[in-house]
Amino acid sequence: MGFDLGIFNDPLLQEDYIDWLVDEHAVDIQTHFAKLWEYYANRMEPGQGDGTGHELGRCYLQAQEYGLPARITGLVHSANAGVFGARRIGDVQRKEVVIENDIAWRINAAVDFLFGKPISFVSKSPDSQKHAEIESILKAVFAANGGIGFFQDMAVLGSIYGFVDCLVRPGDDIIEGISCSSQTLSFEDVLQLAQTIGLELIEAPRALPVLEEDDYKKIRYYVQHFYQKKNALSGKNSFLSRLLSQVRRSPALARRNSRQVVAVTEITSATGWQRYEDKQLVAEGELPWGFLPVVHIQNIAQPYYYEGLSDVEPLIPLQDELNTRLSDRASRITFQTFKMYLGKGIEGFEDRPISPGRMWYTDNPDAAIEEFGGDAATPSEDMHIAEIREAMDKTSGVTPVVAGVLKNKLGNLTSAVALRLTFMGMLSKTERKRFTYREGLKKIAQMVLDILDKADIYKIGGADREIDIIFPSPLPENMMEKLKEAQIKKELGVPTEQVLRELGYEAVKES
Repeated sequence: MGFDLGIFNDPLLQEDYIDWLVDEHAVDIQTHFAKLWEYYANRMEPGQGDGTGHELGRCYLQAQEYGLPARITGLVHSANAGVFGARRIGDVQRKEVVIENDIAWRINAAVDFLFGKPISFVSKSPDSQKHAEIESILKAVFAANGGIGFFQDMAVLGSIYGFVDCLVRPGDDIIEGISCSSQTLSFEDVLQLAQTIGLELIEAPRALPVLEEDDYKKIRYYVQHFYQKKNALSGKNSFLSRLLSQVRRSPALARRNSRQVVAVTEITSATGWQRYEDKQLVAEGELPWGFLPVVHIQNIAQPYYYEGLSDVEPLIPLQDELNTRLSDRASRITFQTFKMYLGKGIEGFEDRPISPGRMWYTDNPDAAIEEFGGDAATPSEDMHIAEIREAMDKTSGVTPVVAGVLKNKLGNLTSAVALRLTFMGMLSKTERKRFTYREGLKKIAQMVLDILDKADIYKIGGADREIDIIFPSPLPENMMEKLKEAQIKKELGVPTEQVLRELGYEAVKES
């Protein structure tokens, strides 16, 4: 077993380099990106068998406990052991653990601003008939791959990991009928074949791109490495299942490893592809398209790096600090909520309950009952927590107002200008993302058209490949103002079809 890369006919692509990518580099990036996902999802795991988490009646652990100090959780984490890979400290009792996931709702709010409403693909073909047909083809392809859900999944993966890759996979009918002539196909047949094109979003932990040595923006080979569950059973406690449990840091998987799991490696180039299972070649083939069918999209552009800027990574230290302070406050409140009493010089005081109307009698002149405990105001603690939340607002650009949490310091938001000023940080960040996602979606659309063209299913010219994408405004708008604006645009000569698209309508041709 091993990698046999002869189909690529490239002496610069070495088997030992692919081995290093799969065996060593993949483990490092999976550890890094898995932590970003866990901080977003804040997944729960059952408490460990040593009783972890049971002292306070909670039989579960949460992913964001990874960033809490050991004095609170009673656990010590290793940097490379994953969020749930921890060992217990015997002499430290687990305190009140409070996790407030301020990362997830910010990511979801940013996704809603970016792809909360349907987007439109506009063809710039000079031929009016092709113009309409190309838009219908693209609409059918994206609808077959999930529609708006596809775009939202793309934005979620990009926000968490900093980038998202899309692999364009033509259907078997397109590959088998690549020699067919377009004259034998009706436009309805073209739409049916176009819907067989798969758009597969690749999550960052499985992506191992081989970049050009002199240009980090160009992908030479695209390697994927991941573990796939089969619909078959395997022996318990197999080596591969234990290895998978270590990579995913899931002790439960090692205990319930009755399902067969294989390590899958896929290598794709502009000329061919291969698929390995446990480093054994199971399939390969040539690609007739003449280009690598992978589109790379950065969440926010970052120069000189393949990865873009993640929305989750800069929030992790602030999230850890917020959870630490909330947990400290919960422990303090637990200790101070109930008042306690210290009795001096009163016999049997410890056996007598505290209740209204009860009196104590003693001949000891030094006897006394002292009260302590009870909640007390801590303005510095409240101020510190508020400042952490403000720091997260600044870092993410997403304020509670975006999520609909209104407070009494907003002023008058009836004006559209005032509303835009309130959301200025969110709008500017969304506009930056729109640029990268718009360019990525254009490349996906152009690849789809190129595949149909090279397969002689739908022929297009060079000018027909130009695509534009219209993003609707994420803010609520006054419909009368939009109609007045549309009327002015039409008077200035803007095409009626484009004006209708900006209003959210589709132009219908009269028969």
